[in-house]
Amino acid sequence: MTEERVPTGGEKLVQCLEREGVEYIFGLSGGAAMPIFDALVDSPIKLILTRHEQGAVHMADGYARSTGRPGVALVTSGPGATNAVTGLLTANMDSVPIIVITGQCVTSMLGKDGFQEADVTGITYAVVKHSYMARSAEDIPRITREAFHISTTGRPGPVLLDIPKDLSQGPCHAPFEDEVNLPGYTVPGHGDPEDIEAAAALLSESKRPILLTGHGVVISGAGKAVINLAERMSAPIVTTLLGKGGVDETHPLHLGMLGMHGTAYANMAIDHADLIMSIGSRWDDRITGKLDEFCLGAKKIHVDIDKAEFNKMVVPDVCIAGDARLVTEDLFPLIETNERAEWIETVSKWRQKYPLKYSKQGGLKAQWVLDRLNAITEGQAIITTDVGQHQMWAAQFCRVRGNRNWLSSGGAGTMGYGFPAAIGAAFARPGESVWAVVGDGGFQMTLSELATAAIHKLPVKCLIINNNYLGMVRQWQELFFDNRLSGVDLEGNPDFVKLAQAYGILGLRIKRAADVDRILERAHAYNEGPCVVVAEVSKGDNVFPMIPSGSPISSMIIEKPKEKLEKPTGST
Repeated sequence: MTEERVPTGGEKLVQCLEREGVEYIFGLSGGAAMPIFDALVDSPIKLILTRHEQGAVHMADGYARSTGRPGVALVTSGPGATNAVTGLLTANMDSVPIIVITGQCVTSMLGKDGFQEADVTGITYAVVKHSYMARSAEDIPRITREAFHISTTGRPGPVLLDIPKDLSQGPCHAPFEDEVNLPGYTVPGHGDPEDIEAAAALLSESKRPILLTGHGVVISGAGKAVINLAERMSAPIVTTLLGKGGVDETHPLHLGMLGMHGTAYANMAIDHADLIMSIGSRWDDRITGKLDEFCLGAKKIHVDIDKAEFNKMVVPDVCIAGDARLVTEDLFPLIETNERAEWIETVSKWRQKYPLKYSKQGGLKAQWVLDRLNAITEGQAIITTDVGQHQMWAAQFCRVRGNRNWLSSGGAGTMGYGFPAAIGAAFARPGESVWAVVGDGGFQMTLSELATAAIHKLPVKCLIINNNYLGMVRQWQELFFDNRLSGVDLEGNPDFVKLAQAYGILGLRIKRAADVDRILERAHAYNEGPCVVVAEVSKGDNVFPMIPSGSPISSMIIEKPKEKLEKPTGST
């Protein structure tokens, strides 16, 4: 009788990932991670080789955001791990469940500046929900099970697994772990009944209520519950950037995104509300502006699964710790039906008087391109974005109808996110239309992933809003720094169409408004592989409405000002 072979730590790790239902790993190999990559050769898990570790983590992020399931990235030690830090920060700021596995030098060399050693757990401490460094191969099954549990429960987030090479290539005798024992780690579900009753009383008494929906609505799938509550109360709905799609944006009560570049009528509504119920939003500074002047006369209710967010920005009248969907459903039967006709009529008048608008003079307009993209996709496509002007125009004009169909870097504002995130989403949801809306600046940070898309013949459409500027910074310099442009001119951009063709990818160019529909429709229908559409838009257009950072909502600029503005107190 032959003795059964003991698996290596790397093989055991991969088997644990299989038990967690992992179907893809996005990664880039290297010495310290080779035993894990070797184990993947015999695994049904498909390895997606990327061209950069940042791209790998953003792909895992896109996979996770578009499905709700954890995305997994695998990189090597040292620079491989540090290249992944931006992706970890992005996921941590936006509560995205990803597992990032890093190789590490052998345990005997830890702390001795071995080749490609880096204190990865120390470096990433502030940008993960939790991290592990395996100290023994026998730890691998336990910490892997715990990592997936921590990453996907409560407020989701990234978890790091740092695995020294001697542990991944040595034997692992430990059995698989199914149970998780984490004393002190609890996951809120239903809210406290007394808090829910207090919130219901405030909601019922209000004359001008508004529901502020954040990323928590997306994560919990609370869209239907929010609509039911809004209709019963006749309460308008506004959304944060990351809350887009949590509630169908074409619903009559939906006013779109609020905040720095939100719709004028959404900002006016929240500024005049007598009650604001934040569901899964952390009241971030893009919304509140000048905090000590934010909606002073309004009662505030805060629903969040993470108690750490309570009283951090605003001090609500009622805080409810719990899952956004469960809390909203529990509130529903306690609220009396109320039409609030006067409030709805007022909001409707603002919507009619202050619509999103832009001049059609002076070249191709990014707003027009994105407006038409929305019409052609009928709000049903998965849209990812990079960060900058194009992101805000997309948020304004692309009205998202489906949950998990809007993927954008919010808290971290990570340029280079949009295209690799779209690749992750395309792997996660095959057969669905995926559009990456990117700027010429951000796209060049991760454009090497064109190879990844081309190799796998992914039907990802990449729309480059090309204005040859770092547009949002240029806008601030124009408005607040006497148009003293510094570090924003992207002279030297490549011909993106030829670049796409160099990868064997279909490249299309839009120069005139008359060509927008024809080219977008051609790209939308193209499913033989990736497609790059380059829209050569006006260089000097600005995003409006705009609330200068650190200013109150009342300082909102609806169109381009004729006079110089004072420098804002906050950051871009």
